[in-house]
Amino acid sequence: MTTKRTFKPFTFSIIAGAISQILLTTHVQAQSAEDTEAKTEEKIVVTGRRVSQSDIAIGTDEATNTLAVSREELLSAPSGISGLKMLESLPGFNVQTDGALGLYEFGNSVQVRAFQLSQMGFVLDGIPMGRSDAFGGSPIFRYVDNENLGAVIASPGAGDVSAPTYASLGPIAEYTTVRPSDEMGGMVSITAGDFDLQRTFVKLETGDIDGFKAYVSRSKTDSELWRGPGTIDREHIEGKALYEFGSSYISATYVSNDFFDYDSPSAAASTFEDDYYYSYADSIPEGCIGAETGVYDFNGDGTIDDSDFTPVFTGSNCTSYYEDRINIRDDKLYSLGFGTYLTEEMQLDVTAYHESKDGYGVSPDSYTNTLSIYTDQAAAGLDVVHPRGVQYGLSTVGGDRDGIVAGVTWFLGEHRIEFGGWIEDDTYNRTQARYNKTGGSADGAVIEDEVAYYRRDYTAVRETTQLYIKDNFSLMDDDLLLEIGFKSLSVDYSLDGYRDYDDYEIDGEPGYGPQYVEAEYTDNFLPMVGAVYRLNDTDQLFASVAQNFALPAGTDDIFDNAVGFDAEAPEGEEADNYEVGFRTNRETYNGAVALFYTRFDNRLVASSVINPATQQPETFYVNAGASKAYGIEFSGVFQPEIFDRKLYFNANASFKKAELVDGFDSNPAGSQLPDSPEWLVTGGVTYEPTEWLVANLSAKYTDTRYTDFNETYELESYLVAQAYVDIGGPNNFGMPENMRLRFNVDNLFDKQVMSFGFTGSSFGRPLSPRTFQATLTVDF
Repeated sequence: MTTKRTFKPFTFSIIAGAISQILLTTHVQAQSAEDTEAKTEEKIVVTGRRVSQSDIAIGTDEATNTLAVSREELLSAPSGISGLKMLESLPGFNVQTDGALGLYEFGNSVQVRAFQLSQMGFVLDGIPMGRSDAFGGSPIFRYVDNENLGAVIASPGAGDVSAPTYASLGPIAEYTTVRPSDEMGGMVSITAGDFDLQRTFVKLETGDIDGFKAYVSRSKTDSELWRGPGTIDREHIEGKALYEFGSSYISATYVSNDFFDYDSPSAAASTFEDDYYYSYADSIPEGCIGAETGVYDFNGDGTIDDSDFTPVFTGSNCTSYYEDRINIRDDKLYSLGFGTYLTEEMQLDVTAYHESKDGYGVSPDSYTNTLSIYTDQAAAGLDVVHPRGVQYGLSTVGGDRDGIVAGVTWFLGEHRIEFGGWIEDDTYNRTQARYNKTGGSADGAVIEDEVAYYRRDYTAVRETTQLYIKDNFSLMDDDLLLEIGFKSLSVDYSLDGYRDYDDYEIDGEPGYGPQYVEAEYTDNFLPMVGAVYRLNDTDQLFASVAQNFALPAGTDDIFDNAVGFDAEAPEGEEADNYEVGFRTNRETYNGAVALFYTRFDNRLVASSVINPATQQPETFYVNAGASKAYGIEFSGVFQPEIFDRKLYFNANASFKKAELVDGFDSNPAGSQLPDSPEWLVTGGVTYEPTEWLVANLSAKYTDTRYTDFNETYELESYLVAQAYVDIGGPNNFGMPENMRLRFNVDNLFDKQVMSFGFTGSSFGRPLSPRTFQATLTVDF
C-alpha cells in the first residue's frame, strides 16, 4: 500500500505570513539607538559550574524552543544514568524510567506535547538512532555513557528538517559526544551504591599526535534489581578518533553495548499498595509439581517407557520464577565520517554507519496455555512436541542497519544554504517459540529440539530516503533571522515470514503460511518556516511552523499480526507544529518561554491486553484519529546578586492540554491523552560556596495522569526530590585537585507512588525508592 500526505498550502502560508508580519511590526516599534550601542557591549550572563552555557541552554538564535542539558549537568547526574533519563529535567518532557539509573528497557516512557517515545527522533553525533523499540530497535540509552557526552540538545516541537529520522513528528533529541582531548591522559571513575551497585568507568586519551587524536572508554555496571531477585549487568565500550588536516577531517566512532538483566513484574496499583516491593519469586513456588496423568511419546520413537512419565509444573503460580525472565542485548555501532571544503564557500560533511543488533528475551508459558496451542498446531501437522510443564518462551531479535548521511553547507553572501540527504536499510529478524525443559521444570535445561509451539519467524525491512534543503539568512541589519526549508521522506516497508499464530494454523488446520506484506510511506513536501527577531542584545522573539510525517508507531507490531489478505495498512502519522516564544539572556537570569499548538492526525496509539500465560501487558495499536495539544513551556535560571553569584535557582515548568479531537471506539472526543499530565514542574537550587564544593537540591512535580482515554485508570500526582554534593578542585585540606568525590541521592524522601502506566491498562510500575550512590573520579 502507498500512503501519501496532502499538503495544506493555504493554512501554512497564512501562518508563515502572520509570523513575518508580527516580527516586522515589532522591529519597527523596537528599533532604537540604545539597541545599536548594546550590540557592541560585552555580555555578562549567568555563570556557574553546574549551569548550562546560557546561549545553548535557552536556544539563542534558534527558531524553535530548543533547550540543552550541558556536560556539567551530565557529570553531576548519578553515574551511569540512561540516555532517556537525561531528558527529564527539560520542560515538557514527562520521562518515566525504572530504577534510579533507568536501565530497565521495558520500564521506560516519554511523553512530550502530543507525542510519545516512539514518535520522537534521536540522533547521536549526526547518526540516526532509528526506532526506540526494545525489540529490534536502537534506543539511545544503549549507545551513550554520560561521561562522554558534551551536550544533549532537545526540541520538543518542530525539529530541524536536516535531522535524519523517520520516527519524529516534531520532537528531536540530539546527543553529541565530546571531542578527543588535545592532551594525553584519561580518567578513572568508581561508583558504589544501594542495591549492591558497582560501576567502573575508565577512559584513555591519546592526545594530539600531528592532527590525530582519539579516546577509548569502558564502563561496567553491575547491580541488583531494586525489587525482587535478579541483577543488571552492562558492559559498554566507546571509541572515537579524529584526524584533522588543513580544512578537512576524518572521524570514526565505535560503540559496543553488552546488556543482561532480569525482568520485574508490572501489576495493578492495588498490588503495590499491599506490597510495594512485589516481585517475581526467587525460588520455584511450592505446589507446582504434579504427576502427569497422560502417557506421551516425548521421544518420538513410537514407544513409551518410564522416561515418558515426566512430572509437570501445573500450578497457577508456576510461571513466577525469576530465572525464566531475562533480557539479553548485544549491540554495536560503527561510523566513519569525512568533511572538507569543496570550495571556499561550500563545505561537505558525510557520515556512513553500520549497526549490528543481536539478542533475545525469555518469558515462561504455563502448561495449560501451551497445551491448547500445541493441540491445534499438532492437529495441523506441525512438528511440535507435547508440553512437559512450564515452557521456555524464547523471543530472538537481531538485524543490521546501514546508512549514510550527507550534507553540503553553502555560504552564499548573507545566506547559509544547506542541502543533503539520508539513506538507510534496516533489516530486523524476529522469532518466537516455546520450548520444553527437562522435567517440565522452570529451572530445567532447555530442550532445543522440542518445540511445543511456534508463534513468529519473520524478517522486516525498512528502506528510507530523506532529502532536505533549507536557507538561513538575515534581514534588518541582522536583527531578523529567517530559516526556511523543507524535506522529503520516503520509507518502503516489508515483512516476510510467519507473522503470528494464524500463519501456522487456524482451528487445527494449516494456516495462511509464510506471508509477504509491504507498504510505502511517502511525503515529498514537509515544510518548516522559522524566525528569530533580536529585540536587543539580550532579548529575542522566535516563532516557527512545521509539518511532519512519520512511519506509523509500532509498525512491526501492526504488521506482524496474522490477518487476512485484504487488511489495509495504516496511514502514516502526520503532525502540524506551531510555536511562538520569547527568550532572554541577562547578567542575573536567563530564560525562555514558548506557546505551542500541535495537531496530530492518523494517530496510532498503543493499548494493552493482559497475556493470560505471563499475566503481563502486551501492546497492540489502534487508530485514534486526530488529537491535539496546546500549552506553554518555561525554562530559566536565576542567580541573584545578593548571594555573590554563589547561589542560583533553576526552574522548568510546562502546562498543556492534550486531548482527542476525534473519538474512537468507546473513547469520547475531548479525552485526555494517556500519560499526559497537565503540569510538569522542575525546580532546583545550587550552592557553590568555594571552588571545591557544589551542592544541589532539586525536585520534580508530575501532575495527575491517566493510562487510558476514558480517564478510568488514574496515576496520582507526585513530587520527587534528588540531591548531590560534589567535592573537588582547588582546596586547602590536602585533597588532590585532580580528584573529585560526588554523592547522589535519588528519591530523597522515599516517595512511594505509581510512576509508570501501560496505556489502556490498569497495570503499571512503582517509583524506585530512595537510592544512594558515591562516585570517586580521578583525572590524569
